[in-house]
Amino acid sequence: MGDTVQRVATRRQYPSGETNTLRNADKVTRIPDTLPAPDADAQAHSAELAAAIRQEIRGAGGSIPFSRFMELCLYAPGLGYYSAGATKFGGAGDFVTAPELGHLFAECVGEAILPVLGALEESSILEIGGGTGAFAGDLLRHLQASNRLPARYCLLEPSAQLRQRQREHLQAVLPPEIFARVEWLDRPFEQPWNGVVFANEVLDALPTTRFAIAEEEVWEDHVALDKKDAFVVIGRPADALVTASVRHVERALDHPFAEDYRSELLPQLPYWVQAVIGPMQRGVLLFVDYGYGRGEYYQPQRGDGTLRAFRRHHVVDDVLAWPGLQDITASIDFTALAEAGTGAGFDLAGYCSQASFLIGNGLDRRLVAAEAQAADEVARLRLRQQVKRLTMPEEMGERFQVMGFARDVEFGHAFLIGDLAYRL
Repeated sequence: MGDTVQRVATRRQYPSGETNTLRNADKVTRIPDTLPAPDADAQAHSAELAAAIRQEIRGAGGSIPFSRFMELCLYAPGLGYYSAGATKFGGAGDFVTAPELGHLFAECVGEAILPVLGALEESSILEIGGGTGAFAGDLLRHLQASNRLPARYCLLEPSAQLRQRQREHLQAVLPPEIFARVEWLDRPFEQPWNGVVFANEVLDALPTTRFAIAEEEVWEDHVALDKKDAFVVIGRPADALVTASVRHVERALDHPFAEDYRSELLPQLPYWVQAVIGPMQRGVLLFVDYGYGRGEYYQPQRGDGTLRAFRRHHVVDDVLAWPGLQDITASIDFTALAEAGTGAGFDLAGYCSQASFLIGNGLDRRLVAAEAQAADEVARLRLRQQVKRLTMPEEMGERFQVMGFARDVEFGHAFLIGDLAYRL
């Protein structure tokens, strides 16, 4: 794209009708030279989704909450980033997740849940999302070798394209008798069940609410249209749910947010957790994502939040650009997740960095075993590189956190080292 510059007009509209400019308004996002423009088909796809969003904005009286804009960009049927057929994962996509690096991540998760599966009869595993199916394949093979296979392995995946990709991958890597245990769900379990819920990099893709503080009041970011029909962000007075959620965070922090402070939260998180677990009687929940405890998340210097987009392995500040072609994401307030899990009737089993979790669940032993079976030194080097990506602080090791919950069953030693609960 050369030296293309995109501008994001970010404005707050006050009750008087006067429009004032926010801090960081007209923020300039310089798209790197190495990031090419989408091809003609992709641009046409994005234009179709953008037109649908504009129609909804007009039908809603001129604006929609940013959370709704994000929901449409990611999940609009047939058009959203996760609903359409573009490649998302791996080197040819927009980002790389831990399971795509190799089998060691899934094997360590398997080690963590072995005691749970051993204590339950007729257990099920429910994976939220599922990416390419790499995690499911690696985990099921590890559980088979450990004689701890669940009765059912279920993927809750909204994308038809990803479902097909997962199905093809799992058929190719699993024995038929193991693949027969895999199924795809349209909704969480509706009948009583026991087992494991696992979600890797799912919470960061939940449509987030963006809020701002102005004149000591809570405002919510909405997406509207300017005179040229381009998407812009404006402020609207927050509703009761968003206001209560922001005030709850302020009470927990023991101080109010400063004027013009801007960030994100997930008011729907407790309801989402309740919906995902359904009528689970006994079992555990395991979440892996990037984020912080509440005190770190809402630091004064992080006054513009954590919202960003990813396209072709580049961070793009302009989250309004190219609807449907880039991932939109925000970091997770793990204190809010702890509140949601315990509020759903689970005990907090542990909270630590991804590096601590993997090391505590036998990453070193798994690496030694894998190296012993590697074909040559090149394969061994790839294994070591995989471990570095998973554990180094500047990679995934410290940026990603793991949180577990348990109900009437024990995780065992899954959270043996690196406890971070004091940060919640």
